[in-house]
Amino acid sequence: MFLRKIDERIKIIFLILLTLFIFIILRVFYVQMIDYKKLNEYASDLWSRDLPIEADRGLILDRNGVVLADNLTTTSLVLIPNQIKDKKKTTKLLADILDVSYSDMKEHVYKETSIERVHPEGRRLSYEIAEEIAALKLDGVYLVKEAKRYYPYGNMLSHTLGYVGIDNQGLSGLELQYDKYLTGKSGAIKYFSDAKGNKLNLSDIYVEPQDGMNITLTIDINIQKSLERELDNIVDMFSPDMALAIVMDPNNGEILGMASRPDYDPNSYQKYQQEVLSRNLPIWASYEPGSTFKIITTSAAVEEGVVDLDKDHFYDSGSVNVDGSTLRCWKAGGHGEQTFLQVLQNSCNPGFVKMGQLLGKETLFDYIDKFGFGSKTGVDLNGEGKGIIFDLDQVGNVELATTAFGQGVSVTPIQQVTAVSAVVNGGTLYEPYIVKSISEKETGSIIQETKKKKVRQVISKKTSRIMRHALESVVAQGGGKSAYIEGYRIGGKTGTAQKVQNGVYLVGNYIMSFMAIVPSNDPEAVLYLAIDNPKNTALLSSYTTTPIARRILLDIIDALEIERQDGGLEKDLEWTDIPTHKVPNVVGMSVDDAKKKLDKFTIEYSGGGSTVAAQSPTSGEKLEEGGTVRLLLE
Repeated sequence: MFLRKIDERIKIIFLILLTLFIFIILRVFYVQMIDYKKLNEYASDLWSRDLPIEADRGLILDRNGVVLADNLTTTSLVLIPNQIKDKKKTTKLLADILDVSYSDMKEHVYKETSIERVHPEGRRLSYEIAEEIAALKLDGVYLVKEAKRYYPYGNMLSHTLGYVGIDNQGLSGLELQYDKYLTGKSGAIKYFSDAKGNKLNLSDIYVEPQDGMNITLTIDINIQKSLERELDNIVDMFSPDMALAIVMDPNNGEILGMASRPDYDPNSYQKYQQEVLSRNLPIWASYEPGSTFKIITTSAAVEEGVVDLDKDHFYDSGSVNVDGSTLRCWKAGGHGEQTFLQVLQNSCNPGFVKMGQLLGKETLFDYIDKFGFGSKTGVDLNGEGKGIIFDLDQVGNVELATTAFGQGVSVTPIQQVTAVSAVVNGGTLYEPYIVKSISEKETGSIIQETKKKKVRQVISKKTSRIMRHALESVVAQGGGKSAYIEGYRIGGKTGTAQKVQNGVYLVGNYIMSFMAIVPSNDPEAVLYLAIDNPKNTALLSSYTTTPIARRILLDIIDALEIERQDGGLEKDLEWTDIPTHKVPNVVGMSVDDAKKKLDKFTIEYSGGGSTVAAQSPTSGEKLEEGGTVRLLLE
């Protein structure tokens, strides 16, 4: 009996030992065959250390592939404190080279950490300093590649591009908004060390950094350069409180150029106040539009059929009384009898009061809403404003009257350009945008592309066609004559808006603006230019903004390769204008007969014959009186 019990216990013990043995065998098998990779990674993590290699940010390019935001390769200092054998000597040498105090450098050298990035003293080192450190060959001292953002065109497009911080993170503009695309994935040089930080005799592993994605903008650098140049000229000539310009393709909402003053250089953004850095005026600034808003009122009046621009008349006595308020025309004594087309050409406030009354507040403010005023356009940039429009229940007769000619409401420049684009493109409101595509840097494969986005149809194609003609007549025969370009059909409208401070209109302080379309018969670009409180100039936009806009329009014509157009309106000459004449065809004529035909021009000859073989300009082209015609004689 006793022996039987002992035998049972031995069997139980044997089974327990067998079970443990099988478990151990299975565990060893699992560790060796299944869990080996995971445990090996844990071990590697304990031994390995990473020297970081920063990835380049993606490039930002204009629509033609010109780089607007680039990268420079710089060097930064990294320490591995446990590998530094003579810490006192290393601290002294590095402090001297970097021109920092011994105590500041000591904090880095003696820090109890596996890897210490020397920040900020050792960041973005010059080539000379990096070479000097490398020549010392100090233990535990490493120089690693670091990318630095670089803007090759300095201040150009600064508010739109934005800037990045010392760690290459986007802090404003497109750099911030698209940071997740532009930021790459850092690489490293992996080396192996023991618990004390001593480097082991194992091969280093190079993990290649992955650069960020490229962003292509709708911006045309040639148009952008024109805007920047003319805004600089404005600052030099007029010392304005601010100035801005936008160019948009009215057929899809693409922004071709955008700039403002004051601006800044994103390469050295630390030198500027936050107020300058944060305000992208073309999308943020909000103010009374003045007479450029009359384009919207006229479009609504034509669409609703309350006026016929050519047939209906209005008599302007110089002012109009609305509920006891006298609203005046800019011209003392008024313009007298005129068509409503001439009301637009002359920018006659009383005539627009009449248009507003004919429309009524519900209809006018419905169109203001449809054109996008009072709400954000949705442009793909941070910091957009939405302006201020009267609530309908707050609109009385006076508010209706002043809104009709652009006073009492507050709008943004991007809203105005977007709305006028709808007026001239056939009546379609598009959402503006500036990012054309996002693509992989290595392959160029497009991962995201912006398509034009229709918001709504605001007016009919017929009304749009009438408005294009009306705006062309403003430039040829009205207040926009200084923007007229011979051989090209230019439409436009001037604006001079009073500024409000503490609820009171300022005296002699205006925002002067000009809205232009080129070409007016088939628009390819809409330009808006505004100057806030220009000094030392006549307080009329027709003399201030319009000549400047003309120079920009000439650059737009070149950049977009816009061809000359026939059938444009003839310019009503002013006393300062030099008359132009069509050059007659004199090829085949004798020299004497050609001289008679070209009596209004200066003639230059080449060749020694007596018959004209060729001429420049060719027949039919217009040339200013006294201009030079060159004749080749046989």
